[in-house]
Amino acid sequence: MKTSSDRTTDLRFAVLIDADNVPYSNVKGMLEEIAKYGTPTFKRIYGDWTKPNTSGWKSVLLENAITPIQQYSYTVGKNATDSAMIIDAMDILYSGRVDGFCIVSSDSDFTRLATRLREAGMKVIGIGERKTPEPFITACDKFIYIEILATDDAPTNIRSKRQGKAQLPQIDKRTVNLIKSSINDLADESGWAFLGEVGTLILKKQPNFDPRNYGYKKLLLLMKSIDSIETDERQSENGGTRHVYVRVK
Repeated sequence: MKTSSDRTTDLRFAVLIDADNVPYSNVKGMLEEIAKYGTPTFKRIYGDWTKPNTSGWKSVLLENAITPIQQYSYTVGKNATDSAMIIDAMDILYSGRVDGFCIVSSDSDFTRLATRLREAGMKVIGIGERKTPEPFITACDKFIYIEILATDDAPTNIRSKRQGKAQLPQIDKRTVNLIKSSINDLADESGWAFLGEVGTLILKKQPNFDPRNYGYKKLLLLMKSIDSIETDERQSENGGTRHVYVRVK
C-alpha cells in the first residue's frame, strides 16, 4: 500500500519558468525543491533569447533538461512571455497529463492563471523573489522564495550576495500570532495539536510561510525557538514513528 508521501512524490508537475522575472543562478535549487512535491514532467522556460539579459540562462538549460521557448517581444512595453506561458499552461491543463503546476516568476500577472489552475483542481506552487507581489503569492497553494534556495552550484559572487541577505529577518509578532492561532484552531481539549496538521493549516492561511524564511530548516526547529510554544515528541504505539505535538503555553 502506498503511503501519503508516496502519493505526493507521484504527483506530476508542469514547471513553467518566466526568464524575464527570476534570476538564473539557482535553477538546480529550484528543481530540487520542486522534486519534494512531485515529479517535473514538463520543464519549459520562456523568454526572448535574442536579448543579452537572457544569456545567463543558456548555460543551465541543457544541464537541467529545460526546454527553452522563444518568445519575441512584438511591442515595446508589452510582455509577450506572459501570454505564451498562460497559453501553454491552459493547453497542458486540458491535456490531463499533470496534477499540478509550478510557476516560477516574480510577476503578479500570473495571479489569475494560478487562481484558474487551482479552480481546475490543480496544485499550484509558486517560486519567486521576495519582491513578488502579494496577490500572486496568495493565489498559490504554496509560495517559495528563491532567496532561501541558494546552493553551492550558484556562482560565487551570487552566493556571497545571498549569504549577506541571509541575515534573515527575526520571526515577527504577526507570524508568531499566525502560528499560535493555528495551533489553537486544531488543539484538543488539553491544548495539544499535531505539528503536521498545524503546518498544513498555516500554509492555507499564508502560502509563503516557510521556516527557512527565518533560518530554520524544519518547522519543529522554528517552533522550539518560540518561547510561548511548547513541543512534545511522542513515539507511536509500535515505537517506529515519532509524532510531534505543539501547544501554546
